[in-house]
Amino acid sequence: MTMSTLFSIIESPMHPILSGLYQRLGIEEVRLTSIRKAISTLKQQKPDYVVAEFFYGYGNNYAGVNISNLDVFLFSLQKFAPNAQVIVLVDKSEFQYVDKLNNIFPLLAILQQPVTEQQISDLLENTN
Repeated sequence: MTMSTLFSIIESPMHPILSGLYQRLGIEEVRLTSIRKAISTLKQQKPDYVVAEFFYGYGNNYAGVNISNLDVFLFSLQKFAPNAQVIVLVDKSEFQYVDKLNNIFPLLAILQQPVTEQQISDLLENTN
């Protein structure tokens, strides 16, 4: 049986560090500190799961074309790992915007920060 792989894209201190949980569930965690690193790694390694934070593009940070920091990554995920399950973590103030990502890539779950280990555990155990 092959071990599942999870991309943990950590872009802020709010992202929970759940390495122990992933290890207990037999999931190999690949920690990435930016979307660019995640896209680069995606070209060589295909995740079964992705846990990433959502940051809405209020200004011209995303050139007015993209919804958030995750858009380009999700388009890449369609190409390289279309069966990956994506869990998005979002601050309460931006929760109203995150559902637009479902138009790009179907999300397994959208969780409001702060996220608990139990919430992630429940999701991962129910998809295994």
